[in-house]
Amino acid sequence: MATITSHGAAKVVTGSCHLLDIEGGARILIDCGMFQGPEEDRNNGPFDFDPGEIDYLLITHAHLDHVGRIPKLLKEGFRGIICATEATRDLAEIILLDSAKIMKEDYKTNYKKAQRRGKEGSVREPLYAEEDIESAFDLSWHYPEYDEPLTLQEGLTITYRNAGHILGSAFIEISYMERGIEQTIVFSGDIGNDNDVVMPDLEKCTHANTLYVESTYGDRNHKSAEATITEFKRIIIDTLNDWGNVVIPSFAIERTQELLCILKEMHDRKELPECQIFLDSPMATRATEVYNNHSDLLSQKCQDYKKRDGSVFDFEELTFTPDAKASKAINDIDRRAIIIAGSGMCTGGRILHHFKHRLWNRKNAVIFVGYQVVGTLGRHMVDGARWVKIYREDILVRASIHTVNGFSAHADQSAIVKWVSQMKDLNRIFLIHGEEDKQVILRSVLENVLEQKVHIVEPGEVIYL
Repeated sequence: MATITSHGAAKVVTGSCHLLDIEGGARILIDCGMFQGPEEDRNNGPFDFDPGEIDYLLITHAHLDHVGRIPKLLKEGFRGIICATEATRDLAEIILLDSAKIMKEDYKTNYKKAQRRGKEGSVREPLYAEEDIESAFDLSWHYPEYDEPLTLQEGLTITYRNAGHILGSAFIEISYMERGIEQTIVFSGDIGNDNDVVMPDLEKCTHANTLYVESTYGDRNHKSAEATITEFKRIIIDTLNDWGNVVIPSFAIERTQELLCILKEMHDRKELPECQIFLDSPMATRATEVYNNHSDLLSQKCQDYKKRDGSVFDFEELTFTPDAKASKAINDIDRRAIIIAGSGMCTGGRILHHFKHRLWNRKNAVIFVGYQVVGTLGRHMVDGARWVKIYREDILVRASIHTVNGFSAHADQSAIVKWVSQMKDLNRIFLIHGEEDKQVILRSVLENVLEQKVHIVEPGEVIYL
């Protein structure tokens, strides 16, 4: 009998890692992500399974909480086959190299602090380095095309379908034979909305016997795309007309590209007041290049931009700032600048410098356009913090703080229910990738609509299929 054990993203949002063990068949790991926020210490412990016994690693998409521990998996013995779309592979390389860089910098900083206290031995080494990432990409990779079944071995087939979440994202159908009967289990990864500016709509899933589905926003419905964009534009226009600056902490992948498309549309429609726009994130700049290179996977609007301009995202007001010197030069601009910078949850990166220089000014605005994990600086600000500490300096928050929630790349409650309701032959539903209070609400809704039991997966729980 096959089993599934969730070693991450069980009753929490991050650390996605699920082990499918097919009796007499194969051991398949679906994602190997990093824990973030309050759970991040879990990254340092050993895996609860032997990485050397994993035959296949299937990657749903390239967000850090789904790929962030892959180099660690190799360090601890994994030598199997990795499956991902080509776009996911390209983005994962960017994500992982950035992760290694941040860990290296944090290690140096913490080591110096510990050295002053004579406690160098208390500082943890980084989970991995650049050479470990290179080793990961030297392994055998398969690149499934959307909707084309790929046979991994006799009696075991996977099909990647477009999840509409970020570039290259997929939900994965895994079909295997058990006692002469074919069984299909679907792992949603993260599924997207049907109103994304950059991504095409989430593909239907018509058949599954067992479903593991994300529940990040299982307790609510997002504001409509039209209302969200209208609100975003209003904040931009009002702040610029008041001679202020707009600072946007943004995730390098998907959210940044969506914002660039909206700003480009504002430029085209002459809605944008005179201003300068800066994408101040080397990682987001590289990711934007990958999006541009895979424009055939994007929405029709993005494809039309590419045909018209030769680039999906470039327009007159936009400046990319690849190096530190160009980034610091933004500080000399005291009005009418839009600054998009990482990290999206304000846990590091160039956004902190811009906060330090602009949070105290009442004319400025900060727009949060993504989920803020509990315990992060971004969450503190969203929750109304009046003072924040940045580089050991207390900064008074006078800028207006805005949260525009409708930009989420995750499906909301109604979208999850709609997607699940379309599946035939569905016998069992398991909720993962969400906070427990959100999952309890989604479970109740799904059980009422589908009239069948829904289970919230416990960390480390073994599910017998």
